[in-house]
Amino acid sequence: MTLASLMFSLMNVCVYAVGLCEPLVPPTVVSFVRILINLLILLVPSVLAGGCFKLFGDFRPSLWLRGLFGSLALMLSFASIQMIGPGESAFLAASSGFFVALLGPLVLKQKNSGLVWLAILGAMAGLALLVEPGLTSGDLRGRAMALATGFLAALAYLMVAKAGRSNTPESVIFYFCLIGTALHLAYFGYYGYQLPKSVEVWALLLAGGVSASVAQFYMTWAYQNAPAALVSAVGYLSPVLSLVWGVALFSRTPDGKALLGCALVLLFGVMLPFLSAAGKR
Repeated sequence: MTLASLMFSLMNVCVYAVGLCEPLVPPTVVSFVRILINLLILLVPSVLAGGCFKLFGDFRPSLWLRGLFGSLALMLSFASIQMIGPGESAFLAASSGFFVALLGPLVLKQKNSGLVWLAILGAMAGLALLVEPGLTSGDLRGRAMALATGFLAALAYLMVAKAGRSNTPESVIFYFCLIGTALHLAYFGYYGYQLPKSVEVWALLLAGGVSASVAQFYMTWAYQNAPAALVSAVGYLSPVLSLVWGVALFSRTPDGKALLGCALVLLFGVMLPFLSAAGKR
């Protein structure tokens, strides 16, 4: 999970760098390339093995909804990264863990303990501090997109919890790629698109797509081979690294309130999976 977090943070760096190098290239083009690379990594081995149809799994609605929510989250995530930088956008998107805990009792019929509710409230206070600086700096739209990313990602994770009971990780990821491709093509058909012109930007797109695919593989492997609470807690290394890269490479230093918000999100984000696990015993 540590390696996955590193690769996800590098993906965020590549996405932000594309926006700096060629501002006219829309973030949807960046997210589309990322999905295509992931799709090819899934399809090529399956086609060679003659088991391509197995990727469709059991066709249950939660697979399609996982693809829909996950694809929308990806598109909003890449847009927010280019608007407000890789660090703060990553912390706001990390709200997915709190939304999962918040919606779990409704969707999965799981009860939360009092400590879990306190952790959720503490995290929400941190998110409020992260969003508030945008009220005066003109980037509220980017922060709102990042927060919406967390909410949609939470819905996607809840669908994974349902679909994953009878489908392989490859099938779950395949629906994300399949629906994501369809959404992007529909978006391009309505709004149009502009491809990058420089070799450097294409290299960044390729690096971002490969980083995301590698990260997804190791994240899946981690959840299959280690305690979920520990893996989830280690996953918060990704927004921390994204914040570090943003400061070191792009001089994107958050103000005091935003840094406090990041600290609260990190603190309660690491605590929450352990509190949830303890409450189930």
